[in-house]
Amino acid sequence: MNNEQSLSRRKFIGVAVGAGAALTLGAPWPKPAAADTERLVPLGHLGIQLFTVRDKVASLGFLPVFQELASYGYREVEFAGYRAQGVDVPRTQIRQWLDQTGLNGIGTHIGYTQFLTNINQVLDDAEALGLPYVGTANSPGIVYGETTEGYKRAAADFNNFGAAAAARGMAFYQHNHSGEFAIDPTTGIRLYDTILAETDPSLVFFELDIFWAYVGQSRFPGFDPVELVAAQPHRFPLYHVKDGVQDGGPFFGWTMTDVGDGEIDFRKFFTVVGQRGYHHYIVERDTAPQVLPNPPGSFRTAQRSFEYLAGLRA
Repeated sequence: MNNEQSLSRRKFIGVAVGAGAALTLGAPWPKPAAADTERLVPLGHLGIQLFTVRDKVASLGFLPVFQELASYGYREVEFAGYRAQGVDVPRTQIRQWLDQTGLNGIGTHIGYTQFLTNINQVLDDAEALGLPYVGTANSPGIVYGETTEGYKRAAADFNNFGAAAAARGMAFYQHNHSGEFAIDPTTGIRLYDTILAETDPSLVFFELDIFWAYVGQSRFPGFDPVELVAAQPHRFPLYHVKDGVQDGGPFFGWTMTDVGDGEIDFRKFFTVVGQRGYHHYIVERDTAPQVLPNPPGSFRTAQRSFEYLAGLRA
């Protein structure tokens, strides 16, 4: 098991489920609200991946967590499973709590094999939650292998998932780690280039985990995460805003930090590829529940990261 997998939300997801509302490609970028014109990250599109505060979800339940996150100013949440306090929570109940606290569910991470074996249930649950996006945080190579051919076969699956999601008014996406940026030694092709090229841009979208993209750049040089997104920004409606420092740490030489404490230049990134009425900015720190001085305060990561992003100006 590598460093990415050891803290992966795959363990947290289990057989989690989700989904959401389709995009209209070719439509003009929506204009940001007047109060947000100087912000790089519009507050209405600032969310958090609940994996960041999974300890709080497990101990307190969804409603208290939603209340706390809303008090910081968050307006969106992304799911990584629907269990809280040891119980699989009915989706209709979660939806009621979202509405009660003024939060919107933006997306969810589901295991690749769940899409293969039980996609109707995945989409049913998503409809109950009113999510506009439903995705997987698994590598495209998890089923068929980390090769060009494996990614081509995964692309065919992704196109099918995207078509099924679109038929229900949702959009399918994939979330990256760093391994997707490896180069297949037998073809000389970067794996991520294959999944982009082989999937239908009207059906398959991507959530760029910015931290893992920069880790991928350091592991497999030859691409720039900013240029990657700038080439086709409509394919990246979701960002995982995760920060870190390249200090010889446990994640292929990197250490995760709260957003704003690391070395990733988010101001540059969002200035170049931040159509503010389109992209959604989702805070994540995988290590928040374990890293001092956070315990018992992964909420501290949530609050500090929100404050940093809310303060970014063009």
